[in-house]
Amino acid sequence: MKVFVTGAGGFIGSHLVEALLGAGHEVKALVRYVSDGRVGFLDGVPEELTSGLEVVRGDIRDGEFLYRELADCRRLVHLAALIGIPYSYDAPQQYLDVNVTGTHNVLSAALKREVERSVVFSTSEVYGTALSVPIDELHPRQPQSPYSASKIAADALASSYHASFGLPVTIARPFNTYGPRQSERAFIPTVIKQLLFSSSEEVLLGDLTPTRDLVFVEDTASIVCKLLESDCLVGQDVNICTGREYSIGEVVERLRTMIAPNKRVVRDPARIRPASSEVFRLLGDNTRLKTHLSSIPETSLEHGLMKTIEWFERASHSASNFGSGYVK
Repeated sequence: MKVFVTGAGGFIGSHLVEALLGAGHEVKALVRYVSDGRVGFLDGVPEELTSGLEVVRGDIRDGEFLYRELADCRRLVHLAALIGIPYSYDAPQQYLDVNVTGTHNVLSAALKREVERSVVFSTSEVYGTALSVPIDELHPRQPQSPYSASKIAADALASSYHASFGLPVTIARPFNTYGPRQSERAFIPTVIKQLLFSSSEEVLLGDLTPTRDLVFVEDTASIVCKLLESDCLVGQDVNICTGREYSIGEVVERLRTMIAPNKRVVRDPARIRPASSEVFRLLGDNTRLKTHLSSIPETSLEHGLMKTIEWFERASHSASNFGSGYVK
């Protein structure tokens, strides 16, 4: 089948494109247009897979463009989004334009083109700090940042398109995905780069107490591929999570031990979120995923961290290896 993927040049998107190509599908990959022609991490797609790849440049805020490009695609995965939580405090309107209006454009185009199966990417940030754990899909939504509010709205739009128009869409809600190609806005790349490349003996970090359910990116991509081929979760949302939690401090200590045991961790007040905005605990319930898809993330934290470290070591020679644009 031919799959249209928005946000294809980003961290998760590029891994998903490779997984789809590796499974024998054709992919039309949407990356945000930039004048120098960059396609994010799609530059690294193995040559033996590129015969099935078509890259298009555009913007999800352009509904007519999306309608035109979806003409020959029967499946859709929507990842494109503005994702930096701190920036959402400064520019909330941009998050509404891209994450809400952009998602509406994608859903509308999919409906008009009668796309047979769509997966819309959500985020565990929609849950906010856990009121009960583990967090299942019925947990209340808590918009603790403009970013999370925009994603809650985007999820609601996807659900409404299924309920109102019968669009066959599933909302995939990955918890904290990590791995090769992730940007420094996330804490694991921030720690790795300070441990690997900084001459300072200090690693500057914010609050180390929040806990996260960490999913290796290749597991996320594999599960989304299965969602595209399954009918059982159409019209529903589903957590992609391990059901285990680690504090940021625990993960930092593992990375420090693996890379630079002599460096010390120092609390940096500038890196701490506003107290009412910080999500202090994220631990997911993957019962729905196991029940309907018989699949859960399987990569151990140690193995995933090692593969991530190795990628950053290889990528260190060129800053161009780090993606850009509003891609997830």
